[in-house]
Amino acid sequence: MTKIRKPAVAGLFYPDNPGELHTLVTGYLAAVTASGAIPKAIIAPHAGYIYSGPVAASAYARVQSARGQITRVVLLGPAHRVGFQGLAFSSADYFQTPLGRISIDQEAIKKISHLPQVHEMEVAHAQEHSLEVHLPFLQEVLGDFDLVPLVVGDAEPNEVAEVLNLLWGGEETLIVISSDLSHYHDYKTAQKMDRATSQAIEQLRPEAIDYDSACGRNPVNGLLLLAQKLGLKAKTVDLRNSGDTAGPRDRVVGYGAYIIE
Repeated sequence: MTKIRKPAVAGLFYPDNPGELHTLVTGYLAAVTASGAIPKAIIAPHAGYIYSGPVAASAYARVQSARGQITRVVLLGPAHRVGFQGLAFSSADYFQTPLGRISIDQEAIKKISHLPQVHEMEVAHAQEHSLEVHLPFLQEVLGDFDLVPLVVGDAEPNEVAEVLNLLWGGEETLIVISSDLSHYHDYKTAQKMDRATSQAIEQLRPEAIDYDSACGRNPVNGLLLLAQKLGLKAKTVDLRNSGDTAGPRDRVVGYGAYIIE
């Protein structure tokens, strides 16, 4: 029997109507002027689209020209609902959004399933939004692709880096890390904190990013550690917070978009 992971936050974080969702995402992408080489990896936020959608689009616009080239996406995001050790995969055959189904790369899952830090855990995926909100952006920019979705719990950077290294692939594979930045500080404090985090990302310094810096610090730090070893470079392409997009400025959430190439 085909197993489908159905959307948990459609109608909450983003529209559940396919037409509205398509119009919203393509509108965000159209507002971005992007150029340069196709990045190997991106880091982008995972809040409700009204808050973080424009920032996420700043990263996704960089891979629009890779439609047809990128056929696999390795997507890692932090656990918000369930506490656990390591990284969790799903046994689902497809992840579904209002824009359609995305096939799960079962061979890739098999490739990492022997690692002690990797576990099958449906409950980690069931209500998790950190992966789901990226899927409509990926569907719009890439069209058809296979997905390797991993929720990251309590995991060390080297544990995440080991998984990413096994799935790194070539130009057919895009790595996507889901993370917001600082949470619930006033506007100026958030700006200062998020600039420091962006500097740490650009300098590939995972040791400088902690829980208060980014909710997705575990997958982010794993990517930075591997990028360091591979001699890659990171660049900030957008840095804003909810006070810039659609919220008050007394308690904001930070959002950054980054490319690694």
